[in-house]
Amino acid sequence: MATPRFASFERIVFFTGAGLSAESGIPTYRGQGGVWHQYDYRQYACQPAFERDPAKVWDFHDVRRTAVGACEPNPGHRIIADVQAKKPATAIITQNIDGLHARAGGRDVIELHGSLWRVRCDRERTVRADTSIPIASRTCACGAYLRPDIVWFGEMPMHMEEIYEVLDRCGLFMAIGTSGEVYPAGGFVLHVRRHRPRARTVELNLEPSGNQPLFKEHIYGPATQVVPPYVERVLAHGVEI
Repeated sequence: MATPRFASFERIVFFTGAGLSAESGIPTYRGQGGVWHQYDYRQYACQPAFERDPAKVWDFHDVRRTAVGACEPNPGHRIIADVQAKKPATAIITQNIDGLHARAGGRDVIELHGSLWRVRCDRERTVRADTSIPIASRTCACGAYLRPDIVWFGEMPMHMEEIYEVLDRCGLFMAIGTSGEVYPAGGFVLHVRRHRPRARTVELNLEPSGNQPLFKEHIYGPATQVVPPYVERVLAHGVEI
């Protein structure tokens, strides 16, 4: 049985969720102790809330910026960046808005839920980076309120066309720290199975996700404990197809 290493795959895709960043100290959103168990998203994370009281919404996101800004990439983020450095065609897709993949050295990270470290003006249709904590200005030069360039409840994820193009060339798909419950992201592994039936699909998670039967390989445990050894094993010995 062939055991190709990372170099053998045309395209490697790392797809990461909140479980990876949780080990850097960033709370998950829906899991035990998650953000949405403490806060009502209807007050802080949707466009109607922003239109009602943008200052209140920004107060919440400044708290998030402060908490996230104090966290550092963990070994899971770093080894993903190392693989991409060795094999530049590697793609990183993330549900996380924390920017930790880029801080670990990841390039061209596809952030389907946006980034806490960008703001946009919907009046001028402009987007720019802003890493100030708290944000230096909540308003654009045009006078309109800026809003975080993230996907709020009721909004469509970003970069979906680009993501499906990446998945359509995928040879190895690794889902890390994601529950598989939020769509369309929850359907990525099914897309790979349908369009790339020979691709290797691997779930590295704290526990089985809702998509567990769709993965050919399953490794469970904290991301910082299971991701680096798995990646090192594939580098050294490859994976069976």
